[in-house]
Amino acid sequence: MVKLALRTGLRWKVTLAIAGVSALVAVALSLVVHNAARLSMLDNARDVVDGQVQVAQRYYESTGRLMLRAKIDDPALPRPLREAASLGQRATYLQDSGGNPQVWASVPLRNGKILSIHTRFQDRFAILDALDRALIIGSVSVVLGGCALGVLIGGQLSRRLRKAATAARKLADGDSGVRVRDAIGGRVRDETDDLARAVDGMAEALQDRLEAERRVTADIAHELRTPVTGLLTAAELLPPGRPTELVRDRAQAMRTLVEDVLEVARLDGFAERAELQEILLGEFVQRRVGILEPRAQVTVVRDAYVSTDPRRLERILGNLLVNAVKYGKGPYEVTVEGRVVRVRDHGPGFPEELLREGPSRFRTGSEDRAGKGHGLGLTIAAGQARVLGARLTFRNADPRFGGGTGAIAVLWLPETSPTDTGTFPVIQVPD
Repeated sequence: MVKLALRTGLRWKVTLAIAGVSALVAVALSLVVHNAARLSMLDNARDVVDGQVQVAQRYYESTGRLMLRAKIDDPALPRPLREAASLGQRATYLQDSGGNPQVWASVPLRNGKILSIHTRFQDRFAILDALDRALIIGSVSVVLGGCALGVLIGGQLSRRLRKAATAARKLADGDSGVRVRDAIGGRVRDETDDLARAVDGMAEALQDRLEAERRVTADIAHELRTPVTGLLTAAELLPPGRPTELVRDRAQAMRTLVEDVLEVARLDGFAERAELQEILLGEFVQRRVGILEPRAQVTVVRDAYVSTDPRRLERILGNLLVNAVKYGKGPYEVTVEGRVVRVRDHGPGFPEELLREGPSRFRTGSEDRAGKGHGLGLTIAAGQARVLGARLTFRNADPRFGGGTGAIAVLWLPETSPTDTGTFPVIQVPD
């Protein structure tokens, strides 16, 4: 089952939150104001009718005539008022059916009859309609104002976080000069500022640790270079024989390992610079692959001129081919299509760890594909690609499409020359 994830920006989340709170507050206040105004009007209407019935009572008892639409023993008089009159009490009664309320007032007379006044107050309660319209307009205005405030506040916070994310990605790509706090800027001192300072502190600590590890690795490899070279020279002086061949083979393997470790240390220090030349990529790959691995089949779909460092490009091709031959199976295919070079074998494919995290030194991967070795070949290839400003990706062939299994390494060379530290161009992957 595929789960759909709705991705929304922080700006709109803040806006929706403020708008929701504004709407709740506006509705609650509107209801309170409406009910309070209505109760006040009803109480006022009761007082008005009660005053009218008292005036009508005094006028009737003095003149014997009715005024203010007063009635004697009105047959429509509500029962509660009749009961109050039987007790000799003056009373008011409200008939509220949700529309215009009707207000009654009654008073018992000396002759035992009941004088009452009945009114609707339609014009007075029409004010509530105008009040409701004003409350609705005010509520909408409050919600719109809350939305505008949410967009403003959320937009500022979102921009700061996006700048922080961009700076963090640059740090992850190896640009050690970037600082998140400088990237977000501004004079605001809030949680984003604290986060930026924490990320900067973490980046500096990691950078110091990596630099220390790189120096230790480079120093160890440099110190091993002289004795290993001496060992290899001494092995050449041994008499011919199987033991001599084994010693020479192991000494050469150790020398290769030391040279690879030194190369990785130089690449980690971002001190390498590309010596650019204009070359015809397809022709270059055909010549170099023919020397590096004659069994590999080279196909040039479309040739292109590129500005790159031939020595580093050859190093990348060599490491990819060595990896394919060592851990994969034939046939080995190298395809050139414009600025893209693909190296493929038909073995079990790259391990899942490499596909998820990329190549890592001294990690050999699964037993099927990399049960031995030091994991430096692909690490060096990725580092050299960075120096060239290129991008090196890894994937496995999908047998469902009839192409069988195998590991596929794709080198994307940039359209422009790389910067001093190497760039990772954004390249559209063809379908």
